[in-house]
Amino acid sequence: MRVPLTTRDFLDRAELVYGDRIGVVDEPNQPAPSLGELTYREVARRGRALQAGLDELGVGEGERIAVVSHNAGRLLECLLALPSSGRVVVPVNFRLSTEEVEYIVGHSGARMVLVDPELEPALKRVEAEHRFTTGEEYEQLLRFDTEPVPWSEPDEDATATINYTSGTTARPKGVQMTHRNEWVNAVVFGMHMQIGDRDVYLHTLPMFHCNGWGLPYATAGLGARQVVLRKVDGAEILRRVEQHGVTVMAGAPAVWNAVLDAAAEWDGEVPGRDRVRIIVAGAPPPSKTIARVEEELGWEFNQIYGLTETAPLLTVNRPRAEYDELDPQERARRLSRAGVAALGTRLRTSDSGEVLARGNTVLAGYWQNPDASAEALEGGWFHTGDGGTIDDGGYLTISDRKKDVIITGGENVSSIEVEDVVFSHPAVAEVAVIGVPDDRWGEMVTALVVVAEGRQVTAEEIVAHCRGRIAGYKIPKRVEFRDELARTATGKIQKFKLRESFWADADREI
Repeated sequence: MRVPLTTRDFLDRAELVYGDRIGVVDEPNQPAPSLGELTYREVARRGRALQAGLDELGVGEGERIAVVSHNAGRLLECLLALPSSGRVVVPVNFRLSTEEVEYIVGHSGARMVLVDPELEPALKRVEAEHRFTTGEEYEQLLRFDTEPVPWSEPDEDATATINYTSGTTARPKGVQMTHRNEWVNAVVFGMHMQIGDRDVYLHTLPMFHCNGWGLPYATAGLGARQVVLRKVDGAEILRRVEQHGVTVMAGAPAVWNAVLDAAAEWDGEVPGRDRVRIIVAGAPPPSKTIARVEEELGWEFNQIYGLTETAPLLTVNRPRAEYDELDPQERARRLSRAGVAALGTRLRTSDSGEVLARGNTVLAGYWQNPDASAEALEGGWFHTGDGGTIDDGGYLTISDRKKDVIITGGENVSSIEVEDVVFSHPAVAEVAVIGVPDDRWGEMVTALVVVAEGRQVTAEEIVAHCRGRIAGYKIPKRVEFRDELARTATGKIQKFKLRESFWADADREI
């Protein structure tokens, strides 16, 4: 027997087994009316009402629906309900500029756009056939008195989500995740992190980012309570951990640095000691940060490695029983590695040292970009664009980023995109954008600028020029001026040489 694996399985099980349990606690502090506390039965009922409302509008199977929102209960509903009905959800990074959002909506062919009320003023010109804010307008979409049209032929190979990611080009690429991709990622993730119905998951990770790494599905299907956090703030995370009995969180290193800063000012014992486990990905944190998480917070540190193209789970690095007797620094050093391949994933390195992956979480392809798809999946392996080594125990260590991408605060930034914007300033003759180590953000976007002959420009003017043209997190946080940039004999800029002086004293290479 072969039954299609679809994302509907997770909400169906949550409703059946945990229907009377509070499943979602919505963010109370938001411009839209909060959904408050919802049982999983209420979450499922609202999902069906949303599907019925879309039926009435004629937005059917296979249609793309873009959602631009901070973390919110309604965004969570969309992730759970829309793919379950055969539709495709396109979660959009709310930090992007209007032009970037317009491109994604247009490129994905979204017939509907849902916009967070806080973002509405900035995104007024983003248009689609159907357009609603995720507040009262969204509520008017729901049809509680009508049963939705069931998905005609559930297919695990159908596209469930399209997630846009910055890569080696200025334009983002749409990553097609199938139901099978999402299902396997969620189940394997939940197993490796030992998620169960006694857990309380706090959404410190943006849900638009790899669909919240698939954790909305895993936690729903396994009966964990989900607490929505709209915006990351270290002190507020500690308050929610204390208030809700949080046990699991996920996010980039910048999140945990903010928590460590807040913990230094916290009155009394830090909440969650010996209870909370965190899952970290993005630019690998320094080993001293890992040690501080376990010593100062008393929280368990887990690291994963993956990409938007892999749903994201490729590797897992958890504290093993063998680590229990190690001193904190050695334990932290071992946990700083990317980890070993997750169940069902195969990893190897190419002759050039690039990390290659195979598994059921690897993307189906890039939306409307067959050339990029063929290149990424050449030879039946996904080419990550990262350089690394795999030791005898199977542990992967990332040593280089071959793609021209900077990861800052967990967000991918295309160096080329930023260079294009900086270079458009009339006083700039040449520019190279690189990532340099930063304890808070992982990597800091840094522009190395050669000024045009006879012109003058300040770092502040470069930054001001970028503002409004690209998302705020992509704008260089540091601008340095150089007489020249290191180049090969053929004139190509050698970014590895430009990075050397910045990374010399770091305990990692990226």
